[in-house]
Amino acid sequence: MKPRNLLYVELGNELDADLLEKISTDWVIHKAGDPKSVQKLIDEKCCQVGIVRFGERCEGLCDPELNDILFSTPYLKWVAVLPRPALENEKIRQLVTRYFYDYHHLPVDTVRLKMVLGHACGKVQLARQSIEQQAVKQQLGVKEGLIGNSAATMSVRRQIKKVARADSPVLITGESGTGKELAARLVHQLSPRRAAGPFVAVNCAALPVNLIQAELFGYEKGSFTGAYKQKIGRIEAANKGTIFLDEIGDLPLDMQVNLLRFLEQHTIDRVGGVEPIPVDVRVIAATNVDLHRAIEENRFREDLYYRLRVLHLHMPGLCQRGQDLEMLANHFIDKFCDSYNARIEGLSHSAIQTMYSYHWPGNVREMMNSIRRALVMSEGPLILPEDLGLERRVMRRCVTTLEEARGTAEKAAIRNAFETAGGNITHVAQYLGTSRGTLYRLMEKYAISWPGRVAEDEHQAMDKDGH
Repeated sequence: MKPRNLLYVELGNELDADLLEKISTDWVIHKAGDPKSVQKLIDEKCCQVGIVRFGERCEGLCDPELNDILFSTPYLKWVAVLPRPALENEKIRQLVTRYFYDYHHLPVDTVRLKMVLGHACGKVQLARQSIEQQAVKQQLGVKEGLIGNSAATMSVRRQIKKVARADSPVLITGESGTGKELAARLVHQLSPRRAAGPFVAVNCAALPVNLIQAELFGYEKGSFTGAYKQKIGRIEAANKGTIFLDEIGDLPLDMQVNLLRFLEQHTIDRVGGVEPIPVDVRVIAATNVDLHRAIEENRFREDLYYRLRVLHLHMPGLCQRGQDLEMLANHFIDKFCDSYNARIEGLSHSAIQTMYSYHWPGNVREMMNSIRRALVMSEGPLILPEDLGLERRVMRRCVTTLEEARGTAEKAAIRNAFETAGGNITHVAQYLGTSRGTLYRLMEKYAISWPGRVAEDEHQAMDKDGH
């Protein structure tokens, strides 16, 4: 067995030579006697486990500097060696419980200690391998700001790249909390406008009705009471860049007329101004409102809808993103763990199952808040279902709609047909009793990836069929 590095911290008066000799056959031991030397060895040596050997009076156990080091090394497992009477002290018991993977009384059972050190080292290696694999999986998503590798997420990522290369208006649709503003920012960041101008976000629903005109288009000095100086509007502030109009479905009809004129003429009129001002801005709008229904109800202009929907992105709900659930949860754990001073190693199996059984009506935003809650409520190294606060809501979600039941059945039937047909698209369509064109549309609807490549002759046959 290749020797492994072990950090040995001795807080007594003398080194325990007998203990060191017994464990040195399996470990390369790096000795330290104070917090500064401990930190130096952590920085220089790749140690996966450490022993803290306390003297008879447990000197140094309550040293704040040492406690900070123990707390800040989640991927270095610590084992405490201390006198048995020390555990009668409540404070020491709490510290050992909080910071140490295991503890041993003096005199030490060397066989048991070696076994524990081996287990601790193995656990650290598994954790690091898991993190490395997750980092590889998330590399593209993190780079572009969109976490996940599900078929739905990969499809959106590809669409964002294509949309970014164009310079036309974009309409982003999707449920609340699906990341529409994130998608808009990515379109801007991947476009040539990133270097030319800013990204300006405006929540149309949050602007007071009587101030929308002034906020979007600006105003001249003296144009109304309180206009003591000229003000540049949000659209003009985004010149050469991108303006993101969130909740566009809540924009009043009279303002929709002004926005339509800007999209057609690429000029704005400040309140109180007399000359149109040319502005070079790309418009990205987003909504969770059904704009077709809003048009039928005369709440949204049809001509504006088609002006905005030159390019279209639809952000999938979290329940459509399958395998992304666990990846996103781990991302939020890593993101917020330090902020909440939490020592969390991950999600328990039951918590993961609870997450997969939940509908997530608030989508990614709701998941983020559930993880933040769990980091506060969790009392152990793993997040439990009750920490997430979802169990009660999962129980309430016991009745599904007919549309949901139909969708679940169709997805299951398509996946089963693929397994039976071995990935042959023609056979899958035959098993399902449908055409290849319909099958492709259903696969796109449910973000089902095809475990194989479409043969060229099948593409040609599909085109001839007119599907």
